[in-house]
Amino acid sequence: MTRRLSLPEKLIRISLLGLAIAGVNQGFAQQAEPQATDESTVVYEAGFFTQYSPVSVNDMIDRIPGISLALNGNRNNRGKSRGLGSGEGEILINGQRTTGKNNEGRSQLSRIAADQVDYIQIIRGTSDDMDIRGGGQVVNVVLLDAQSRSSISAELNMDRLHDGTVDPGTKLSYTGQNGAFNYLFHIEAEPRYENRFTNEFSVDPDGELLEARSQDNLRNQTEYETSFNLGYQFEKSMVQFNGLFAESNPPTDITRTINDYTTGTLITAQEREEEQRNRSNWEIGGDYEYNFDSGNKYRFLFIVNDRDFTYTRDRFDVFAGSEEKDLFLFSAGRDRERIGRTSYTFDLGGNQGIEVGIEGAQTIRDSDLRLGLSGTGMTSVAHGGLVPQAVSNASSAVEELRLESFAIHNWQINDRMSLESSLIYEKSTITQSGDVTNERDFSFVRPKLDYRFDITSSLQLRTTIEKTVSQLSFSDFSATTDNSDDDQNTQAGNPGITQEQAWNYEMNLEYRLPNSIGVFNTELYYRDLTDVIDRIDVSPSATDLQSARGNIGDGKRYGANFDASTRLGYLGAPNALLTLGLSLQDSQVTDPFLGTQRRLRRNSRWFGRANFRHDITEYNFSYGFSYFNSARDGSGLTQIDINDTETDIGEYGLNFFAEKQAFNGITFRFDIQNANNQIRCRERIRYVGATASGIIEEVEDSCNGTGVKYALKIRQTF
Repeated sequence: MTRRLSLPEKLIRISLLGLAIAGVNQGFAQQAEPQATDESTVVYEAGFFTQYSPVSVNDMIDRIPGISLALNGNRNNRGKSRGLGSGEGEILINGQRTTGKNNEGRSQLSRIAADQVDYIQIIRGTSDDMDIRGGGQVVNVVLLDAQSRSSISAELNMDRLHDGTVDPGTKLSYTGQNGAFNYLFHIEAEPRYENRFTNEFSVDPDGELLEARSQDNLRNQTEYETSFNLGYQFEKSMVQFNGLFAESNPPTDITRTINDYTTGTLITAQEREEEQRNRSNWEIGGDYEYNFDSGNKYRFLFIVNDRDFTYTRDRFDVFAGSEEKDLFLFSAGRDRERIGRTSYTFDLGGNQGIEVGIEGAQTIRDSDLRLGLSGTGMTSVAHGGLVPQAVSNASSAVEELRLESFAIHNWQINDRMSLESSLIYEKSTITQSGDVTNERDFSFVRPKLDYRFDITSSLQLRTTIEKTVSQLSFSDFSATTDNSDDDQNTQAGNPGITQEQAWNYEMNLEYRLPNSIGVFNTELYYRDLTDVIDRIDVSPSATDLQSARGNIGDGKRYGANFDASTRLGYLGAPNALLTLGLSLQDSQVTDPFLGTQRRLRRNSRWFGRANFRHDITEYNFSYGFSYFNSARDGSGLTQIDINDTETDIGEYGLNFFAEKQAFNGITFRFDIQNANNQIRCRERIRYVGATASGIIEEVEDSCNGTGVKYALKIRQTF
């Protein structure tokens, strides 16, 4: 009888297989383009990319094997980050981090012209000179140091949707340097038009058809954004400022046909909805750095941002010659954040350095919700001319004041080993006022160890142990709209929700083939979770069942990520790059409604991805595809709520592109997005009373899609 391998044994075998493939491929190293390396840093000079005629920095890094390991280093669902010291960013520009959240380093990669770049570093080690702390890798884009340089990057794009709509957009960036002053200005209008079609069928427990719905959801959206990044280098100091303003006001029109079979006679009804979303946000960030003659360094960083949004939904019953409003739903909110961080870094001798500092933050969310329904009673203009409905915890103001002190110790043990350790102590107070009044104090200690060992110049081991605390979403504190269920217009809030905590354990083994042929990486991780956030029971009574996001107890999550990225020179295509990834994962938590063990929400057993691009340099032509897929066994994608369950069922995703650099340096790119016309489905089971009763009322099968999208982009640098 053949013994079935356990999950750890499977992971070990896959890891060994990856290293074996790496050893075979090393024999073909002489076919690849050369690169400069040291023990912990890989350097790509600008000349390496000349053969590809890149337009932007994005075009350059797309040609680097294994770049996704740096750009997607925080993929294991560690939770939303807190403050400026989270280490979430993986991009440095000239060794400096952009102090922003919406306007951070990665957003600049498509805005900086390729001819402004001197070289690109993939930093695999740690150092007290780095502005980013994290368990992954860092991309540092170093620009040319010229007395005067400037360039303009322009892009025109046009999307064609499945309904024949053509949606244009444009982007314009101006970047350069004048002496010690560097600058980047950007403006864009990005098309976001969408026409989503949905079909839904409801059956009773015996499989008899109850209802059939078809719906068209048309959103006419264009996002407008402008941003700037400014920097000035003094003799011993540096100052940077960046800002962003964005706005979108998309109207959405929904038409719905409902065929009712419950009476034995077909009854058809028509509905129409108007939705209006208005959003604007701005952000200002900056930092100041002073370097002392001793080599010590002082830094101050800050972010101030503000986001306003409103949402209005009107639903109408449509008759032969008239229509009648039966639902009005309005929500408004304003999010504000102010963060300041100051630190001092100094050498301890013996290749050791330490950074100490404090960070303070104020986060505020104001929210309001109004619901109006047709019926008898006094109508209200503020409720769309309908009868106001009482919604518990509908008006709320939530504020968090947080202060943390931190110390980060960096030790370069020898030429091949480094250890970074940190200790953060934070205290915070969360206050809620409005319909609910509540105040709570919190304190957390968050240690971290990050050890790296360059076994050889090609093989690196990275291990990380870290305590994390998630940032709460203040929208969970009060009632919100529910746009995913026509039978449930609002969802309850939970003023008692607390932060999810985790002990994270990671181990990475990365092998880099010489001369930029490829990268192989194996990552094992384990998360020991406390106060897991999911849906909980907040019902006012047994006849008024309600749920909200809250803490459901302890859980665990574990798995492995396998990545392989290689040039295909050994197959006769040296300028073809193939990137493969496979994530295996599992998790465990006790469901609060059923009392049974299940996986964490939206935690499928596996996820696979593949990307391929081939540059035919003699013709300045490139083409490729991207593919992704995940497990569809249902159990990891089932969401259990107080009176229903939902299971997501989707298809694989597939995109194609072709790109040609033509006359005068103009680049044409053609994309086919959602090429397989991916359809996403959901099975919702509604129960009589609570889910725990097990008495099924109806089963809804709903499928939706947005169709194939064709996109044309025309780019040029002046």
